[in-house]
Amino acid sequence: MTSPEPDGAPGPSAGFASDNWAGAHPEILAALAAANDGYQPAYGDDAYTARLREVVRRHFGDQAEVFPVFTGTGANIVGLQAMTDRWSSVICTETSHINVDECGAAEKVAGIKLVAVPTPDGKLTPDLVDRYAWGWGDVHHAQPAAVSLTQSTELGTVYTPEQLAAVTACAHERGMRVHMDGARLANAAASLDVPLRALTTDVGVDVLSFGGTKNGLMMGEAVVVLDPEAVRGLPFLRKMGMQLASKMRFLSAQLLALLDGDLWLRNARHANAMARRLADSVRVRDLPGVEIVRPVEANAVFAVLPRDAAARLRKRYAFHTWDEHTGEVRWMCSFATTEAEIDAFVTALAEELSA
Repeated sequence: MTSPEPDGAPGPSAGFASDNWAGAHPEILAALAAANDGYQPAYGDDAYTARLREVVRRHFGDQAEVFPVFTGTGANIVGLQAMTDRWSSVICTETSHINVDECGAAEKVAGIKLVAVPTPDGKLTPDLVDRYAWGWGDVHHAQPAAVSLTQSTELGTVYTPEQLAAVTACAHERGMRVHMDGARLANAAASLDVPLRALTTDVGVDVLSFGGTKNGLMMGEAVVVLDPEAVRGLPFLRKMGMQLASKMRFLSAQLLALLDGDLWLRNARHANAMARRLADSVRVRDLPGVEIVRPVEANAVFAVLPRDAAARLRKRYAFHTWDEHTGEVRWMCSFATTEAEIDAFVTALAEELSA
């Protein structure tokens, strides 16, 4: 498995490289402009962050605490640090973002050993946790302290509430905590048509990295603590990890605009619908040499096509190679993707396949 880095400069048309290539949603920009009016206390003592705390508790329960941060990597590392010791290990999937795409931050910054588990669909199961969680009390072995789940997964699949509850119960029975990388949590909730807490608080997740940038924010994510007993020193770790914003109102105002109404859901539903349209269009046209190779459950489409056709298509549209060995590529849709862009992309794909 290779990291899905860009294979070339984006073409003149809309790209399908990642949902974080889209701009900021107009409602987010309006919220930023409104937050720019006048003076507000720094470092989270502002009115926007106070209101964000109320809204987060509405979504995740009265016990929830929110800590806005700059980046998704920052959210994951600060959250995991607060849940573990320097001699801890964290069980995650082989394809997880913390394992593949965060430049060793978990190991180098947090001092955590990642135990990367191969999975066919990007999901952990109780059996897999049991297989890789062992060695408690052995001074020669990193101590299993947490399980990290990704929702939706890096392979575009979605855990059901029942699947999540089974994994969290297994982890808790063994004295481990559960972290969720929710960079695309909104897409999973939209796919399953359930509230955010149904995939987090209600199934036993302890700490959530809540994604914003991939769902319409200009910048900003959040660590959401769902069980206060699961963390230690998180405010200090956020500062030490260079994730404490001075003008935090601008991070909080964006998250507030996303979560106070239904913008998070509207954006995610649209991105998911565009991915389904893309996959269905490829199937309906029965394009020779193209195979949709994974379930389309959120806003990602994975396909295999001839390498020469992919290379030509990439000159017109930006997208990533997911697996160099098989030629599998990933096409991502966002809140900004349009039906016309999907249709033009599929037409271009057909042209390059017949070239």
